[in-house]
Amino acid sequence: QVQLLESGGGLVQPGGSLRLSCAASGSIFRLNDMGWFRQAPGKQRDLVASITSGGRTNYADSVKGRFAISRDNAKNTVYLQMNSLKPEDTAVYYCNADGLTSWLSGFSSWGQGTQVTVSS
Repeated sequence: QVQLLESGGGLVQPGGSLRLSCAASGSIFRLNDMGWFRQAPGKQRDLVASITSGGRTNYADSVKGRFAISRDNAKNTVYLQMNSLKPEDTAVYYCNADGLTSWLSGFSSWGQGTQVTVSS
């Protein structure tokens, strides 16, 4: 099993910044794509940003230029730096990772979620 532990959420004023972290642990043979999703009350869970093992990134249009995703492969950790936060960024943010636990077995795991609230 692969577990994802998120940290870094909280309450911030509009225009402020937060940094989320997500560390993967467990039976990891190979870690492929890692990403962040978010879900606001009454809405579906949407992709915010993703990053491949080689460092190629992808962002939702709504966060381009404000958020930056990065990863430390040695620590099996992905980060999300969020700048110029807006009230509409308020949501529960979930980390996701996929990869292999062996040559024959894959996984896709989710973190427990961390609340981000942008409000004055």
